[in-house]
Amino acid sequence: MNAAVVRAFDAPPVYTTFDDPTPQPGEKLVSVRAAGLHQIVRGIVSGAHYSSQGKLPFIAGIDGAGVLEDGTRVYFGGARFPYGTMCERTVGEMITIPLPEGIEDAFAAGIANPGMSSWVALDRARFTAGESVLILGATGTAGQLAVQIAKARGARRVVAAGRNPEALERLRTLGADAVISGVQELDALIAAFRAEFAGDGIDVVLDYVWGLPAEAVLGAIAQKGAIKSGTRIRYVQIGSLAGPTISLAASTLRSANLEILGSGFGSASMDDILKGIAEFFSLCAIQKIEFAYKTAPLRDVEALWNAKGDGERLVFVP
Repeated sequence: MNAAVVRAFDAPPVYTTFDDPTPQPGEKLVSVRAAGLHQIVRGIVSGAHYSSQGKLPFIAGIDGAGVLEDGTRVYFGGARFPYGTMCERTVGEMITIPLPEGIEDAFAAGIANPGMSSWVALDRARFTAGESVLILGATGTAGQLAVQIAKARGARRVVAAGRNPEALERLRTLGADAVISGVQELDALIAAFRAEFAGDGIDVVLDYVWGLPAEAVLGAIAQKGAIKSGTRIRYVQIGSLAGPTISLAASTLRSANLEILGSGFGSASMDDILKGIAEFFSLCAIQKIEFAYKTAPLRDVEALWNAKGDGERLVFVP
């Protein structure tokens, strides 16, 4: 069969042939219709993501939309190594979720991973309707979905922070009640975050970037008088686009009712992730969620791997 095969960690996958998968007892065979190019996929292919097995060769991709042998159309993930999802057929003891009518294959393959990231993160924070949410990295694909998801789940107030000014303004139309530009001096950024904590208050922080923006938020939380007494802040770490590490003063954890959590494969159980994706698809079936994506034939994977997405999620079609 044809597939996007990873032969080196310092190069894009190549479109070539790969052995057809043979299901073992308990495994499912899926005919792939679409597979999304997500940040985690790039990380695994480069060997940088913590879930990388460090072995070659293998097929790129972690999830997708396809058809089971009985004809059921599903969203799926969890293929057996070395099979991924950017191929014609894949196999494994996979998670599968039947796709609701009206949700197209490419839409499902593109939106599930970035949408799940905030849905599951809110669950990790034990978010309840009426609470307020701050989103760091809100101008990216996952961040834009996070704004919409937080509002759909009943957030009282959503504050979106990011570096793209045009995308920030657009987020106001997607449900953001306030926006904070990340393109400003550190002291000004801390002051902007502090104003939100000290004003209407922030209950949950969803962080897609880490690095200096995270330090600014934590610096705002640490300042005396910024947080109302008894306020419980849940800080959920999801991505690290701005840097893999931060500097955190011990006094920050002692001076505020602050909980720092992670949300990802490992910190969230597979059952929780499955539940979150299914609930998210149910929302997509009844409510319009703005999501920009485009499809491309899988044979173009090498040429398009490092192309700028311009705000669109790229979905490969075998």
